[in-house]
Amino acid sequence: MKLAFVIPAFNEEALIGKCLQSVLAEIGRSGVDADVIVVDNASTDRTGEIAAGFEGVRVVHEPRKGLVHARDAGFAASAGYDLVANIDADTLVPEGWLGVVRDEFSRDPGLVCLSGPYIYYDMAPHNRLLIGMFYGLTYLIYLLNRFVLRVGSVVQGGNFVFKRAAWESVGGYDRSIEFFGEDTDVAVRLSKVGGVKWTHRLKMKTSGRRLEKEGVFRTAGTYTLNFFWVTFRGKPMTKDYTDIRSG
Repeated sequence: MKLAFVIPAFNEEALIGKCLQSVLAEIGRSGVDADVIVVDNASTDRTGEIAAGFEGVRVVHEPRKGLVHARDAGFAASAGYDLVANIDADTLVPEGWLGVVRDEFSRDPGLVCLSGPYIYYDMAPHNRLLIGMFYGLTYLIYLLNRFVLRVGSVVQGGNFVFKRAAWESVGGYDRSIEFFGEDTDVAVRLSKVGGVKWTHRLKMKTSGRRLEKEGVFRTAGTYTLNFFWVTFRGKPMTKDYTDIRSG
């Protein structure tokens, strides 16, 4: 299994170091043949400099600001790798994450994409409880959409891995999507060429800074609205988004 991590980063000097430490530690534990690509997405701080200081990390530059532009630039830079792991600069890869990826893709040759939930390590307990309930509903929607309605699946942006060949076969990223709905677009289009699995086995640690700042219910509502909009209408309803940065 040859895998490349793609990590978009805009002004993430406060968190990119911890993210990369977790990625490199997991690669070392797993023994997986992996590359690490940080996409410096028009940063005005030391994000690119910090990332370049890690041995085994490549930094590519994407001047067009935006999550999908950055993911696409990272995908282009990952040529030659069978699997592409898409995470975010505020995520921490937990121990065993690559083992789950290796196990799931080796067991099911028809699997083209694998995703799972977030664990918000820096949020208050009551908010984590609310999010746990939301993920319970998410799993039910996943089962309904994938196996009953057959209109797509569920992908968590910042915690998904897909097969390069499959993503190329469906045309790659839709750069007209600004932010919301990019993960659902991945789920819907890849489900047309293979299995797109969402599982609690593939947990990713991440910061809850957006949820804390914008509110759990408001953020969940926005994501849910755009999930259904992309699933059934092909495009997200919400185009505007707020940049959330710590420090």
